[in-house]
Amino acid sequence: MTNVTEGGEVTGTKDKNYDLIWFAEQCLSNALRMETYRADAERAGDQELAELFGKAQHESAKGAELAKGLLARRLNQS
Repeated sequence: MTNVTEGGEVTGTKDKNYDLIWFAEQCLSNALRMETYRADAERAGDQELAELFGKAQHESAKGAELAKGLLARRLNQS
């Protein structure tokens, strides 16, 4: 069995903090991607698909806001 250690020993950042930052970045990146997909669907005249991408964009932005809020609270506690 291998000995698994927290990656923070290598990076200087605890894994849970890195995970939170990564999650926020991925949500923001996805929100931007969904805007492109939504616009593509609208140009193609597919309103149903555009609405799906719009909803996904909203949920991704919501996830990013939640992550940013949690990160801010944790940074203020440091």
